[in-house]
Amino acid sequence: MGLKELSDEDVVVLVRTKNQELYRELVERYQNKIIKYSAYIVGNREHARDIAQEAFVKAFVNLWGFNTKLKFSSWIYRIAHNEAINYIKKHKKEFPTDPETISKMDIESEEDPFRDMEKKESSELIEKCLPKIPMRYREPLALYYLDDKSYEEISDVLRIPASTVGVRIMRGKKILKTVLNENGYRK
Repeated sequence: MGLKELSDEDVVVLVRTKNQELYRELVERYQNKIIKYSAYIVGNREHARDIAQEAFVKAFVNLWGFNTKLKFSSWIYRIAHNEAINYIKKHKKEFPTDPETISKMDIESEEDPFRDMEKKESSELIEKCLPKIPMRYREPLALYYLDDKSYEEISDVLRIPASTVGVRIMRGKKILKTVLNENGYRK
């Protein structure tokens, strides 16, 4: 069995016991995804690359403490999430919007704004609109729509209950629909 066929957790075991150079396999598997996810959070691809690099360094340093009974993917996303949030805290002046104020917006429709759109078109629209959505909804929407994560996986990454993930995705969809309408994208 080749390295590519092994699970992430099996690769972690090999890195810890045989060859630390094999960590490169995990980086290759997740680098683009982590950069993309970090870019959704901070809104800048160059900063996202730095965040991803920091996340992979921290993951490597802490790899011997990782529980291989858990999913590596959720763990690395969580590390990237923390790095992105730390970046935002360090650069508050670049993020002037108050997510709490926007999250209290009253939006009336319960419809999913993507029901009739093709997945690619939806992804492109979501990527354009995500920066206009409060962080608490942006993160689960990005993980759900753009990274195809389940509620349970999102729960692991964000460290919130799966029921809260569902609520945030539902509310995020409502805000997203409003943002789409405000920008001339109608169903």
